[in-house]
Amino acid sequence: MIVVSTDGSALGNPNGSMGWAWADHSFEAGSTSEHHHTGNADAGGATNGTNQIGELCAVLEALRAHPGSEPLTIETDSQYAINCSTTWIHGWKKNGWKNSKNEPVKNADLIRAIDAELTKREGAVKFVWVKGHAGNAGNEKVDTLARTYAEDCRSGVKSGYLPLEGWKSLLSSPYASGTDVPQDAKALMENKISCEEYHIGRAVGEDTNPDFVKNSSNCDEAKTQDASKIAENMQDSTQKSNESGESNEAHKTNEPNEAHESEVNTENKPENKAQIKPQPVKGLSVSGVLQFTPPPNTSPTFNGEPRFISGTINVSGYVEPDGTLHFAPTAFYLS
Repeated sequence: MIVVSTDGSALGNPNGSMGWAWADHSFEAGSTSEHHHTGNADAGGATNGTNQIGELCAVLEALRAHPGSEPLTIETDSQYAINCSTTWIHGWKKNGWKNSKNEPVKNADLIRAIDAELTKREGAVKFVWVKGHAGNAGNEKVDTLARTYAEDCRSGVKSGYLPLEGWKSLLSSPYASGTDVPQDAKALMENKISCEEYHIGRAVGEDTNPDFVKNSSNCDEAKTQDASKIAENMQDSTQKSNESGESNEAHKTNEPNEAHESEVNTENKPENKAQIKPQPVKGLSVSGVLQFTPPPNTSPTFNGEPRFISGTINVSGYVEPDGTLHFAPTAFYLS
């Protein structure tokens, strides 16, 4: 049995910046083939939106990250997400995707995608409502991840990251005006990159499935090619050693919804990157400020002082013409 928590957040709902997140309950949950992701959690968001879009994005991404025959339980504090996925959808289908007022169903792209994932998944999926902000560890984790991403989108620290259907739902909503759509999302919507390429390097936390990257050769090749192109384009840079900075930023929590329990019947590793000795790219250097989640000041042993760490991160994304690169939360490997 695989158990994940999902959550959505919006600051100033509706149409504040929004966030979404899912997280595995165990670092070693389920069979490895059932975890089609690196890390044990993922989070994203956008400069505009609603918490409902965030809730649906979280459910969709959790389903896509956990395909297969093993039973999957999705815990959420959103009755809206549960009802869209298990109850209301049947009437909407019969009514040509119109609601009881004969109006187009909101967020239909996301709901259709969730339905497609539930239909094709071999293993059963059960939705369980949990009360928000009530000490549930999984709910608190995704609550923090989603809200933090929303805050970072609002401040410009991070760029938007939604599934394809999330972008479609947002941009067709009344809240589309002024939405900052990053270049990789535009490329995704224009079919210039695949969903797999769009998700490279996004997940955060410990690797639940260390075989995922090993068996995902296409993604590996895409990462290698992107890295080579970046190195070629920046060969004339002054030779330096790689640098990284870090900062501590307090993270907060999300907002809840309501729900109940419903059931629907319906790979593999950035693997031991620590064992692969990375080789520096001649003439290419990196500097800047990194944000660590959770920050040291959330630890019960925090003494008010900065904490020294040494390790590496895997960066994958598109470098803008000015040399900047925005990337979603990614795993940190201690050296």
